[in-house]
Amino acid sequence: MNRILKNLSLALLLAGAPAAMMLQAAPACAQAGDPAVAQIQGFYDALTASMKSGGTTKSRYDKLKPAVEKAFDLQAMTATAIGPTWASASDADKKTLVDAFTRMTVANYAKNFDSYGGEKFIVEPASIVRGSDHFVKSTMKTSGDTIAFNYRTHQVGSDWKVTDVLLAGNISQMAQKRSDFAATLAASGPQGLAKKMNALTDQMLS
Repeated sequence: MNRILKNLSLALLLAGAPAAMMLQAAPACAQAGDPAVAQIQGFYDALTASMKSGGTTKSRYDKLKPAVEKAFDLQAMTATAIGPTWASASDADKKTLVDAFTRMTVANYAKNFDSYGGEKFIVEPASIVRGSDHFVKSTMKTSGDTIAFNYRTHQVGSDWKVTDVLLAGNISQMAQKRSDFAATLAASGPQGLAKKMNALTDQMLS
């Protein structure tokens, strides 16, 4: 679990001042059985079970993949991380990018959340409504730290799915990904970026 704290500290260092304070002074939407909240709670239940199971990164990957695909709108997240060039990408390139981004996302959770030491994920019972999006606030409590992970969600059919994770509560993970991807995308195009994402995933799973 120390890896999680180190990675989050690095994210804070790279981001500098918070990118957005979208959740400050925002009205909560008090809903009984809030479906966006239920989606995040279900993901955390699967993540906790994976942490408790231990095993290899690959075995945790296999356990977590269905939960990640259920809770996250991976195509929307990929599009946001790619940026404006997504609109002009071919259908084949879009599929290749989504597949690579999905593998990398699942592998990141499997690699970073690798064991259980009494951590608790606490989800606030009502989401915050901003336009068509619902923001779900949560914290991870460890023996020595409390870390905020907030989720931007939107409705896909009858489900609410994650479109961004706000690290430390307000640092957009998708904005960071777009910055990380920009140079490779400009130099090597969609296929080159997908190849790089897959190589990083292979390293995590090895």
